[in-house]
Amino acid sequence: MRRHLIATAVAVATVAAGGVAATAQTPAPLIERTKLFGNPSKTAGRVSPDGKWLSWIAPRDGVLNVWVAPVSDPAKARAMTAEKQRPVRGYYWAPDSGSILFITDTGGDENFKVYGVDVATGTQKALTPFDKTRAEIIAVSRNVKDRILISVNNRDPRWFDVHSLDLKTGALTLVFKNDAFGGFVADEQLRVRYALKPRADGGQEVFAIDGQTVSATPAHIIPAEDALTTAPAGFDNDGSTLYWLDSRGRNTAALIAQDVRTGKTTILGEDARADVQGAAANPITGKIEAYSVNYLKTEWRPLDAAAKADLDFLKSRLKGQVAITSRSDDNRLWTVNEDPVTAPAALWLYDRTAKSLTRLYVTRPELEGAPLQPMHPVEIKTRDGHTQVSYLTLPPGADKDGDGKPETAVPLVLLVHGGPWGRDVYGYNGYHQWLANRGYAVLSPNFRASTGFGKAWINAGDKEWGRKMHDDLLDAVDWAVKHGVTTADKVAIMGGSYGGYATLAGLAFTPDAFACGVDIVGPSNLTTLLATIPPYWEAAKAQFNRTIGDPATPEGQALLKERSPLFKADQIKRPLLIGQGANDPRVKQAESDQIVDAMKAKGIPVTYILFPDEGHGFARPQNNLAFNAATEHFLERCLGGRSEPFGDALNGSSIQVIHGAEFSPGLKTAMDGLKASGF
Repeated sequence: MRRHLIATAVAVATVAAGGVAATAQTPAPLIERTKLFGNPSKTAGRVSPDGKWLSWIAPRDGVLNVWVAPVSDPAKARAMTAEKQRPVRGYYWAPDSGSILFITDTGGDENFKVYGVDVATGTQKALTPFDKTRAEIIAVSRNVKDRILISVNNRDPRWFDVHSLDLKTGALTLVFKNDAFGGFVADEQLRVRYALKPRADGGQEVFAIDGQTVSATPAHIIPAEDALTTAPAGFDNDGSTLYWLDSRGRNTAALIAQDVRTGKTTILGEDARADVQGAAANPITGKIEAYSVNYLKTEWRPLDAAAKADLDFLKSRLKGQVAITSRSDDNRLWTVNEDPVTAPAALWLYDRTAKSLTRLYVTRPELEGAPLQPMHPVEIKTRDGHTQVSYLTLPPGADKDGDGKPETAVPLVLLVHGGPWGRDVYGYNGYHQWLANRGYAVLSPNFRASTGFGKAWINAGDKEWGRKMHDDLLDAVDWAVKHGVTTADKVAIMGGSYGGYATLAGLAFTPDAFACGVDIVGPSNLTTLLATIPPYWEAAKAQFNRTIGDPATPEGQALLKERSPLFKADQIKRPLLIGQGANDPRVKQAESDQIVDAMKAKGIPVTYILFPDEGHGFARPQNNLAFNAATEHFLERCLGGRSEPFGDALNGSSIQVIHGAEFSPGLKTAMDGLKASGF
């Protein structure tokens, strides 16, 4: 949770096979918004633990739901869930393969409930039928088939009690009553073994747990500087080895195996450039047999001969980035995602025994043959000598020789990720493809505070919101100007959550740096942001205070005010578009209301779009399509790119234009048409 507080005369573009390249006479075809941001045909494919079923998320009556099909006949798929409003965005197989588990909320309020659907009968049941509470799945074991561990804050909204959930009866049994801990680590026998307690300085203490008994002293201490790069990563199947992603005593997080009995640690994997990102464990033994590191791109590194053989086989058959998304309990069947970047992702079924690959589906087949563009990893130096890994995508026809630089400067959208404790990665990116197709270079920098590049880079962002973190963004723009990607007067800034804050900061603190900005659910006042975080983020408060600013001290109060774009709103002079979800529990609607009111009071134009059935971001495709339609017309006027007509993009959405429709080209007319049509 704490990481996520907060998207010429000859053929000149690298395109997917069969695609149409751009020429001076014939621009690349406009890719329709619905193909990029409408429902995927299928996504999130997995194989059941018993290896008999395949599952995926796909539309049912226009809403994403979970489907299940026999492995022997994927064409016989049937819908397991029947959500009518909000899409199912994630699910689990029950360990006995008898049911599907998923979580969903209401209107983006993030009060998640856990549901179970019986595969044989299709009967759905609310397993955590509590209102105004949040349930989370802690552990699903391959060894224990009839129950899972969940946490729920129905007793105290600040803290999550651990319960055992019987998958057949739905009975909840209290395992651990919690009044102090922010997280738990369970073994494959579903025994809670460790609990993580926040420290006042932003670090954590890891206590051993035996039933309801907590050790008198912590078994491990995670200093504040390591809090975002160090954590227990789970046990092997017999519980004798505890795995860690650990940056203590080093900069980047290494994969470490610890013998539980002796305490001895062994480094399994490390990289001086980047943290270990993930690991693949054998489902039979629970032993980690491969790990991944992502500096510029994801690299999988095997730890034994069998894993090497499998990874070599997959790399020899598949293009682009490869990710293992699920395995059967006997380790015979895997689902493997293939991301070619310039073509839509595909899911394959890998039979390890037969050494065969079967393509199950393409996520967005409507994009096959579309003029999708390559993504270029670049290393950009900051003014104080650091390197920020960034990703650049160029418009079709802009890069004749494929060297990652346009022949002539083009307008640029600086697309800033959220978090800020997150990162951008190499791979297919719908926002990069959309904006590039509209005529813009797109640059996504991993500014300081981004994760994945070691604790020094994360901690360099402490108390630097709107300052050095913003300097990094300006340095990325300067790099793009110096390398001929764009010109200084043709740069927009855009992002969600922290990226929305960066947009507001960019227009308020450096009012001449950007031609315009698009803010999605971004905070404008850091004091009110911290005062209204959800109660279930209690365990993260100390970390927020350390990294953003402490509202309990006079110095912290002054810093938070200084770094809040709201108090410099009168300096904004470039066009601004704001999108907000009314039910956002992280960045409340008031964050957008405040800055819009401040700009209105000064007579500064701003367009404010609200979605009453959304939270922190736009989950319903209809709402995402509506906002993106407004965004591309807004950017067209600002940067001079191109746009697809509004058409029926607003139909089915809950869009409300609270203020300034007249400042966004075509929006007022589209809204008038929406009202006239009765939507």
